[in-house]
Amino acid sequence: MNKALITAIILFFAITIPAVNAHADLDAFLSRINNQAKADLNGFSIKLSAQFGVPLPQVKIVMDRVDTAADAFMCFQLGRMTNKQPETVVQTYSNNKGKGWGVIAKELGIKPGSSEFHALKRGEFDFPGEPGRGSKEKDKAKGKGHKK
Repeated sequence: MNKALITAIILFFAITIPAVNAHADLDAFLSRINNQAKADLNGFSIKLSAQFGVPLPQVKIVMDRVDTAADAFMCFQLGRMTNKQPETVVQTYSNNKGKGWGVIAKELGIKPGSSEFHALKRGEFDFPGEPGRGSKEKDKAKGKGHKK
């Protein structure tokens, strides 16, 4: 009986601790985004416009329709990840407010367990002024190649 209880406790923590850490990573990233925006909202809007190739007036429209600057970032990021227009993502955000970005991502077609979903949960996104935590793509610089 004791052995089964100990095994159950170990399994519980093995499953829940990574989920908590993933949630904390995204929350920490979004918190840093909000701090950047508070320091310079106009500069933040310009960075969003440049990063996602969206006209500044459209960025301002999205910013007006969401609760925080980080929510605006996530709307543009999920739009890029799912090939959906920002308006579609903002509508999905509005319909699922308070349920979390994982639910919104699923509604937009990002499958749980996919690399995109894991990147979302870990907060692995690039944004100017953020420490390099984004995609882990290898440098594509030209060189001599392997064993040449």
